[in-house]
Amino acid sequence: MVYAVVRSGSKQQKVTVGDVIEIDPGSHAVGDSLSLPVVMVVDDGKVTSDAAALGKASVSVEVLGASKGPKIVIQKYKNKTGYKKRQGHRQKYTQVKVTDISL
Repeated sequence: MVYAVVRSGSKQQKVTVGDVIEIDPGSHAVGDSLSLPVVMVVDDGKVTSDAAALGKASVSVEVLGASKGPKIVIQKYKNKTGYKKRQGHRQKYTQVKVTDISL
């Protein structure tokens, strides 16, 4: 079994071929192919994490479309002053499907 740890933005995610992950949004059209930087590759128990070998490694992904994360509600309240504030947030993401992991 081959899997890789890739960096997307400020996060790292463990991926295998066929996984659908969410990365930070960008100006990518549906169907575009991207290459994500590799941090580590594991191939049948053999771990590759040195910079020289990872320079050749790549993870190819295909853009599936835009998506949104869960709704987060932010509430602020101050006692005895009548101050209440409610705000919502929903993070935007780009869904991608891992198509190839090469060493």
